[in-house]
Amino acid sequence: MREKILKILEGYDYDKIAIGTLGSHSALNILRGAKDEGFRTVCVCRAREKITYESFGVADEIIEISGYSDLLDRNLQRKLREMNVIMIPHGSFNAYIGRLDEIMIPLFGNRELMLWEIDRKKQREWLERAGLRMPKRFKKPEDIDRLVIVKYPGAMGGRGYFLAVSPEDFYAKARKMVEAGIIREEDIKKAEMQEYIVGANVYFSFFYSPLLKRVELIAVDRRYEPVDGLGRIPAEVQIDAGLHPTYTVIGNFPVVLRESLLAKVLKAGESVVEVSKEIAYPGMIGPFCLEAVFDDNAEMFVFEISARIVAGTNVGIPNSPYSYILWGENMYMGRRIAREIRMGIEKDKLEDLIY
Repeated sequence: MREKILKILEGYDYDKIAIGTLGSHSALNILRGAKDEGFRTVCVCRAREKITYESFGVADEIIEISGYSDLLDRNLQRKLREMNVIMIPHGSFNAYIGRLDEIMIPLFGNRELMLWEIDRKKQREWLERAGLRMPKRFKKPEDIDRLVIVKYPGAMGGRGYFLAVSPEDFYAKARKMVEAGIIREEDIKKAEMQEYIVGANVYFSFFYSPLLKRVELIAVDRRYEPVDGLGRIPAEVQIDAGLHPTYTVIGNFPVVLRESLLAKVLKAGESVVEVSKEIAYPGMIGPFCLEAVFDDNAEMFVFEISARIVAGTNVGIPNSPYSYILWGENMYMGRRIAREIRMGIEKDKLEDLIY
């Protein structure tokens, strides 16, 4: 697959490279970063989101589609190749397209690792091989003997996630989710059940540079979810009202971590990158995120990995404390991606960044 994509890249005019993405998730971040680095930008978006990219003026060209899966259309792909577009994948590529092997356009990143990301079993293998501490996993609902969080495959943005304390609790809540149309019946069988670690959830957005051969911490965030609203409602009212809000992500907050914890975070990022080279050649390229929780003893448990840009990096525009300390200038994930592509062109090593 990669050989085919690199063959396509050979036909590109490197003096006219454009950066494109789907109009969703972190597109504003990606497109603004590309413009800051002097690239022409292309946004492929649905009619309902077109106003966003017109209003912010980050897209030099907007290509309207009826749905995200239109990116699989051969004529659209041909048009993008003729425009010398390098696509930047984000969560919507996994959530709404999935068939990454049918996208015959150069992608920045490793599409094989994105497939590892959406497979919970493979994702856990990756993290465990990296030596990271993870919450206990339960293979079936009948094994639940403590507080667990229930998740589903793919980048669903927390939609339909819920807490359960027993098999009976799991099935009762899963049934309510299906009846409410939040999840499908088949999703119940695919559910991932992880021990819920009570603590502070923190999301670390890294960038691995194949050209500089280093792992960079770009931004840190936490999520803002409907369940956060429970804190305003007395416990007895929650019980009487039967409230069960889920973990659908509404937004993100920036976080600055205690400096004494940074060493273990950076080591975790480096370990994940090293294992990525073993499981999917050539390994990590560009942005990735480790989702973690710190307990009362400041022990870090990593419960998820994303092998591409995450929406939490949007809090780091135009910079985060970490990216500014590292670069000494305004730097954020969208711009960091474009900077690496620019360096790849200048060093004649663009193929090292493409899959």
